[in-house]
Amino acid sequence: MFWVDTEGNRHPYDRLAPGGTASQHTFAGHVWVAVGHDGRELAWFRAEPRPSIGVVNNPAPRPPEFDNPNPDGASDELNEWALHGPALATPSDEPAIVQRETDPALAAPHFEPFIKDFNVWGRDAAGQEFPLSSDGSPNDPYDARFYWSPDASRLIAMRTTKGGDRKVTYIESTPSDQLQPRVKTYEYLKPGDDIPLSRPRLFDAASRTQIHVDESLFSNPWSADNFRWEPDSSRFTFLYNQRGHTVMRVISIDTGGKVTPLVNEECKTFFDYAAKTFLHFTRDSRLIWMSERTGWNHLELRDRNGTLLNQITKGEWVVRSVERVDEDKQQITFKAMGIRPGQDPYHVHLARVNFDGSGLTLLTEGDGTHDVVPSPTGEYLIDTYSRADLPPVTELRRASDGTLIVELERADWSALLETGWKAPERFVAKGRDGTTDIYGLIHRPTNFDPAKKYPVVEAIYAGPHDQHVPKGFRAYSQCNEIAELGFIVVQIDGMGTNWRSKAFHDVAWKNLKDAGYPDRIAWMKAAAAAHPEMDLENHGRGVGIYGGSAGGQNAMAALLWHGNFYKAAAADCGCHDNRMDKIWWNELWMSWPIGPWYEENSNAANASRLPDDCKLLLTVGEMDENVDPASTMQVVSKLIKAGKDFDLIVFPGEGHGACESPYGRRKRQDFFVRHLMDRPPRWE
Repeated sequence: MFWVDTEGNRHPYDRLAPGGTASQHTFAGHVWVAVGHDGRELAWFRAEPRPSIGVVNNPAPRPPEFDNPNPDGASDELNEWALHGPALATPSDEPAIVQRETDPALAAPHFEPFIKDFNVWGRDAAGQEFPLSSDGSPNDPYDARFYWSPDASRLIAMRTTKGGDRKVTYIESTPSDQLQPRVKTYEYLKPGDDIPLSRPRLFDAASRTQIHVDESLFSNPWSADNFRWEPDSSRFTFLYNQRGHTVMRVISIDTGGKVTPLVNEECKTFFDYAAKTFLHFTRDSRLIWMSERTGWNHLELRDRNGTLLNQITKGEWVVRSVERVDEDKQQITFKAMGIRPGQDPYHVHLARVNFDGSGLTLLTEGDGTHDVVPSPTGEYLIDTYSRADLPPVTELRRASDGTLIVELERADWSALLETGWKAPERFVAKGRDGTTDIYGLIHRPTNFDPAKKYPVVEAIYAGPHDQHVPKGFRAYSQCNEIAELGFIVVQIDGMGTNWRSKAFHDVAWKNLKDAGYPDRIAWMKAAAAAHPEMDLENHGRGVGIYGGSAGGQNAMAALLWHGNFYKAAAADCGCHDNRMDKIWWNELWMSWPIGPWYEENSNAANASRLPDDCKLLLTVGEMDENVDPASTMQVVSKLIKAGKDFDLIVFPGEGHGACESPYGRRKRQDFFVRHLMDRPPRWE
């Protein structure tokens, strides 16, 4: 399953087996495509603004509207696919019945299940209809997701208690098609809101009765997915993620309704389910499971009862994703980070390992981050790697052992260098604990003079869902725009961001205001000691910082909590109070239920802390459907009440990231020139 970006590029996210399901968080409007092993497009799906289910079960061509995918979306919500053949996956509130595979080895169902009056009903071959359940209600109905056992003796039906219906209201002040303002509303759940609660219910097909199942082990789901019947029909399994994300279980329900946890993991902080969930049942019902139990993200093998057999991968590095499970060879191909000693731990490499943990083989080698494309036969790999300071190198390698066959191409950047362009410098320094390496980039202007002093601006995005300092080569970035004005611009991945150890990541838990600032400040001081041209004092004007979305929250927090170091912040579309933002992202890091730490981390609640000598630029799009623009306006209200000076730009009709418009970028650049260089900006 691939996300398709605005350029038509495909980015792999998940794998679907026939009869299987996949759950994916996505922005409304984002486009996804399911592709078969032969490269054939099976289905296209455009995400809705609300949780939706697309069922793929009838042949259909690619719809024309997907020829120009538009990912400009709104809310981050859960969208689920069930793949059953070439089709258009159509999202709907009442999804189609999930059909069984047309496998002649499977027994024919006794009846066709359907939903009527909020309950499960059946329709036999003669057309006779009969109820199977009677406990469904308008607020706790059954939905049309059914899973037949292979022998057709049992049926699983999903029952979903309805969640909240919070809506965010917008006033579009300047509609393009009319003079008068327009009111719009969007469904948008926020932390603490009631969510839909889906639970499986078990039915005996012969007696047409419900079998009691004790739901105590899965009574409060954030999600329940990865549904699967054993080939011998002995049990039904699924993955349970408890709300609050501190409990993950692989649940088994046998044909008599007995519930057994095959995997039962509990965490004191959070499970990064959005990036680090992998569950695969082998043909003999062993489990391949992804876990951070060891303090690093790794794979482990368990028997059919969930007993740990062995660690498949281990060490002070992380598995980034599983690319292929080859059951015939008992091997797993995966992406890893930090696996090459002496290289940047964020570089992505491809590797292979046996199920029993033996035979770990690195398939890529070059000092850079790697993008690998296998040949159609699987015998060869086209490996392209680069770094922030190294243009792409493309090699042909043997897939069996990673042996280099030939270097295919090495990008020539001589013409770029002749323009005066300078690659960013990769810099490493110790973090807050004095031992952990922190990685970042230093961007300099093309007319850089090492004898001069330059004010420093940090480009920040500290969202815990990823690491954010670019690792691959880019001839241009937004940092260059600001550096060309006479600044040195830095990017840093501090503690709390992703893809290092679990302890490194856990710094963010209930603590987003931290944003890795103790590490960032230590890194900049070390960089300035090594490069005296970096002027952190800047005649008392300090360091500047800017960011958008979570980066907007981070930028303002820099002034509130570290105003003795940072003196000017440009914060765009910030989620300034995590209770105001989308539910999934914020509950993942800030936990549930809501506690006092939400207010402790709130820029709005702490706006009065803004030092009088700090400069703040707030920007927001009035139609931002990703982060509620009221989050910024609540900060504005608190600042006014506290008598604080600040600048505000509201972009009429614009959505998320409004400050990345040409006007917004210019005003942000003006802001830094005025306050960090103490001179009026000049534009020709």
